[in-house]
This record gives sequence, structure tokens and C-alpha cells, in this order.
Amino acid sequence: MEILDHAEGAVNLSRLNTVGVVLFNHNRDQVIGKVLQAWVENGRSMAEIEFDSDAEAEKIFSKVKSGTLKTTSVRYTVDAWEEVKAGAVSVDRRFTGPCMIARKWTPMEASIVSVPADATVGVGRADGGPADLSLYERQIQINQNKMEVRA
Repeated sequence: MEILDHAEGAVNLSRLNTVGVVLFNHNRDQVIGKVLQAWVENGRSMAEIEFDSDAEAEKIFSKVKSGTLKTTSVRYTVDAWEEVKAGAVSVDRRFTGPCMIARKWTPMEASIVSVPADATVGVGRADGGPADLSLYERQIQINQNKMEVRA
């Protein structure tokens, strides 16, 4: 199991906050919006995004509004890992192995995805469950993500 640490100083959000884009299914050729602001709150990565106004972005935004697309994901790089062997406990005592914990990591982009690696993350999940999307038009909240690193 791979875990993205969200402790103070673990997530470097500078890239998302300066040049962050929103993709569809991590496809670099399908830019559908931009990250307005990214932050960590209550142990979760969050982001406010704005969809573009072109036909492709509007199509994806429509599927988000209708509830067809509900999940998000991030592509990230990891600068520091902690490996926790089976039965062992992590340095901060929060996790039991076997697992790999990304202790220092950087989100590279945010994506609206059709098939997530972690189905517990997604649109409007600030309170841990599905939200009334009418309250969140033009906003996607990116939460704690557990996915494999993409080279």
C-alpha cells in the first residue's frame, strides 16, 4: 500500500499554486482547467479549480455536474519515502506495514478521472461524502490520494 503523507511540510503545493492545470484522466493533451488554489486541510489535499470554456472542458464539466464523473486523482513525484515492513509501525506511529509512505511529495497536476486508483477521493468531498454539486460549481476538491507514481 502506498500512502501520501499530509502532515505539516509533507506536501509541496508550490507547483499547483503557480502553474497547476487540471487534466482529464491524467492525459497531458486534455487540459480542461486550472488550479486556482491548493491547500492541505484536516489531513487532506484540497483544491479549487476553474474549468476552461472550450467544448472539451464543458463536456467534462457537464459530466461532473450531472454526477457521472465523481472522482479525482493527482500525478505526483516523491522526494522522500518511508518503507514500513510487514507488522512494523511507521516512525510517526500512524501506519502499520507493509506500506510505503511518501513523506515529501509534490503534486504535478490534478485530474478528473473516470476510473480512480482510490475511489474515496473526488468532487465535493470536503466533509467526507458526496456533496450537492450545485454548491460546488466550478470547484473540485482534491483529497488524500493513494496511487502509483507515474514516471
